Amino acid sequence: MKIAVMGAGAVGCYYGGMLARGGHEVVLIGRPQHVAAIRRDGLLLDTQSFREHVRLQAVTDASGIAGAEVVLCCVKSTDTEIAGAQMKPHLAPGAVVLSLQNGYDNAARLQAVLGCEVMPAVVYVATEMAGPGHVKHHGRGELVIGPSAASQQLVSLFAAAGVPLEISDNVAGALWAKLIINCAYNALSAITQMPYGRMVQGQGMEDVMRDVVDECLAVARAEGVSVPGDIREAVQRIAVTMAGQISSTAHDVARHKPSEIDHLNGYVLRRGAALGIATPVNRVLHTLVKLLESRPQPSTAS
Repeated sequence: MKIAVMGAGAVGCYYGGMLARGGHEVVLIGRPQHVAAIRRDGLLLDTQSFREHVRLQAVTDASGIAGAEVVLCCVKSTDTEIAGAQMKPHLAPGAVVLSLQNGYDNAARLQAVLGCEVMPAVVYVATEMAGPGHVKHHGRGELVIGPSAASQQLVSLFAAAGVPLEISDNVAGALWAKLIINCAYNALSAITQMPYGRMVQGQGMEDVMRDVVDECLAVARAEGVSVPGDIREAVQRIAVTMAGQISSTAHDVARHKPSEIDHLNGYVLRRGAALGIATPVNRVLHTLVKLLESRPQPSTAS
């Protein structure tokens, strides 16, 4: 099967690499430095259980998705509409499109641009790009999708590549659960520049994270969404299962790049305002990250 990955960052490279390792024809659409390294050496897939160079295709242009039967959209939430417009002319009729992105509404936004069904996928994986063409896997890797005509085929596809994929009748709740985890960790990790395991040990941090979760749950309930499981326990468990992880928001802030904060705490803030629910802790975290994003880049002059 031909599979295209739009957005060959850490998430896209991990899942694309696993699928290629499973024997599928995979093409990654990514930034020039990564594409050049992958073309030269293959993708260095550096996981908790193995480390190897995986041979696959890599291009910088969205035309690479032509003919793909499955397309994974892994771009940042800020680039969803741009990526959709680039993909649309090349998307094969009947292709299965999945959104493997942070935030709640990416699939709907992408679907509006493409004019075809886009399946949201909840992603639980800790990865980072450790260098050009080098993806480092720190933990987990499972996906959650909703029921559809293609769901069972996708379960088989990913399972054969060593990626657990669950079908949920409450994918909206699963998306909110992931959003809540991101809201609890990403901004605080960006502000402190600390990994999760160390960050949660800070004085008062447990109370702040509890307040974030409470605000998010209030908004989710007002939206009519039932968040599955014990989300408070799930938030606490992340500090153990991903103790060494630093959030993507933290990486963006450190590199003076725009982050996805508008689609995380900012999304909760906007939905809370629309529904008449106060979200002061999410507001503060969103505001502080936006301030960090606006810092001038350090001068390189001697």
